[in-house]
Amino acid sequence: MDQEKLVKDLLFHIRLGEDSSIEFKAVTYEGERPKDPNRDKMAHEIAAFANGQGGRLVLGVVDISRSISVHQSAGRYYQRVGSTKQEMKPEVLARLFQQRSQARLIRFDEALVPGTQVEDIDKSLKQRFLKPNTPEKEQLHKLHLTAKDDYDEGLSVCGVLLLTPDPTQWLNNAYVQCVFYSGTARDAEDQLDAQDYTGPIDQQINGAVDFVKRNMRIEAKKQIGRVDIPQYDLGAIFEAVVNAVAHRDYSMTGRRIRLHLFADRLELYSPGELSNSLTIDGLMENTVTRNEALVNLLSRYYQAREEAGRQALIERRGEGVPKIVHRSTELSGKEPEYRLIDDRELLLTIYAASKESRR
Repeated sequence: MDQEKLVKDLLFHIRLGEDSSIEFKAVTYEGERPKDPNRDKMAHEIAAFANGQGGRLVLGVVDISRSISVHQSAGRYYQRVGSTKQEMKPEVLARLFQQRSQARLIRFDEALVPGTQVEDIDKSLKQRFLKPNTPEKEQLHKLHLTAKDDYDEGLSVCGVLLLTPDPTQWLNNAYVQCVFYSGTARDAEDQLDAQDYTGPIDQQINGAVDFVKRNMRIEAKKQIGRVDIPQYDLGAIFEAVVNAVAHRDYSMTGRRIRLHLFADRLELYSPGELSNSLTIDGLMENTVTRNEALVNLLSRYYQAREEAGRQALIERRGEGVPKIVHRSTELSGKEPEYRLIDDRELLLTIYAASKESRR
């Protein structure tokens, strides 16, 4: 990685603030020798990363995610003007409050991805978003598919995910890994099929659902007529994959969506803890969107598969999780389970149906 690209990449992550994969440390000196962080603190941070999925430790940076507040001293607000400080005028203070308030609304999926250019957009992928008689540049920016900062202009995270043939070129872990095992354990010797889906995320969704459709068993019961019993309800699988792709935390490094099929169950891992104050118990009743721009575009411009039983790829009424639970339980007789893994991944387990489970 050349120096310019490294600097842009670091600035990108610094603007986003700390998460489970990046830690900022301010450095203070006593004379010419560094005082803090000391060797013990550094060792603790390095050990914590080493025990997990790795990460980055950036020295000389204070966590700016806490710096969007407007600060005061002795009840007054100051600003730097040249080499001196001056008390803010009311109109300047009002504008700063507005800017800082708006900063809270800049979500990760709207952020500029370093190293991208508008020329990276695939022409065939952008057509669904464009209307006649309006400048293309203006439309893409308004939909948060492009973004700019003080230095560059290019694709947003959302734009990379929807408008490029291979988002992993910039977002290394923005793909779905699918693996099929013949047994009930994660054993390489039992692996029968595997595929990584790395295209635009609507193609990732369809690829993952097709993977399940291709590999699941369909048993039959002979009653008055033949009754087919698929292992999984594909409508429920579609909802689960859509939720994973649309609501995962794309800021996390070293984590991708994993869909693993076993003889008796399907496991779907989605990177990131639950958004805001949402809890496992509240998934059935509430919906909280992490990637607002992405979800908005998927609901407006993309069609669902036939198995979903609706037109739009995403519905925004909060019916996805109840549909997953109800359809899967009805088919297999066993309720799917959601649980958090180390506060870093959401795991959904859907149990396979069989002739025995339908007795």
